[in-house]
Amino acid sequence: MFYSPTRDLVAHASGILGAIGGTPLVRLNRLFEAHPARVYGKLEFLNAGGSAKDRPARAMIEEGLKSGEINPDTTVVESSSGNMGIGLAQACSCYGLKFRCVVDPKTSPTNIQIMKAYGAELEIVVEPHPVTGEFLAARLDRVRELLQELPNAFWPNQYANKFNARAHYCSVAEILDVLDGCLDWIVVATSTCGTLRGYAEYLREHSPKTRILAVDAHGSVIFGSPSAKRLIPGHGASVSPPLFSGELCEANILVSDLDCVVGCRRLARREAILAGGSSGGIVTAFSRVSRELVAGSNCVLIFHDRGERYLSTIYSDEWVKSHFGEGVSWPEECP
Repeated sequence: MFYSPTRDLVAHASGILGAIGGTPLVRLNRLFEAHPARVYGKLEFLNAGGSAKDRPARAMIEEGLKSGEINPDTTVVESSSGNMGIGLAQACSCYGLKFRCVVDPKTSPTNIQIMKAYGAELEIVVEPHPVTGEFLAARLDRVRELLQELPNAFWPNQYANKFNARAHYCSVAEILDVLDGCLDWIVVATSTCGTLRGYAEYLREHSPKTRILAVDAHGSVIFGSPSAKRLIPGHGASVSPPLFSGELCEANILVSDLDCVVGCRRLARREAILAGGSSGGIVTAFSRVSRELVAGSNCVLIFHDRGERYLSTIYSDEWVKSHFGEGVSWPEECP
């Protein structure tokens, strides 16, 4: 019931969840004007809760209600660095459900405030996992403990839930509809890999010629690189997600934290689009391959979340200087 774009737009016309889906696809006229491809941005940050994660958050909650795993007395429990937590907080608020989100010290104060505004309970894991040294593993351990402690708890498990992936069918259908089925490349950030898997499965069925470029973070283990510290949340993972498979994309590119900062600033100054960290990484990654594309190719970059959530980091000159030094420049055009 979640995968038809038309149905998605009308299923909850009387509630906020009806505003999930149908996000705009806009031509990027200035950032890549010298490049041979036609480049578009899919503005997933215009979903009701501010990110692409709203789609699977809604789908996982509604599937839980449909199957009976969730009832009015259920407490929904999840681990999140921000966007999924916000999406679940909104969906749970809409359905009158209790929601407890396990976060860590890297979760931004803005995201915590947004979740609290929806009525979510926040639990902060203050120490990384003793074996891996990562907060994600520690958060997941705490989720498993809560499932034992709470009498009626439900874990959507965004890292393995098939409805995380299937909820993103709508996004691809919307893109193909606008472009009359002509889509050569789609560029997407990876984290739980729900978006990547959903896109890949839909495209194999409906547009097998479309190629996927997956953008991951330096320090993420998804594509087999060693784990390392990362500053910017929203993409990358310190454990390999069950939803991931190397066959889901034709190519992948790793981007640094600074790549994300520079890409975000270029996107804001050239296209007036204020997007989050992974979007900046996508802009930088695409700039590295775009000149090699066939003239006239249709390429879509997925802008996953809102830039307002990064005002104290990516868009703060003071924060950038404190982490990357004084020599960071902001050229208006991508190389």
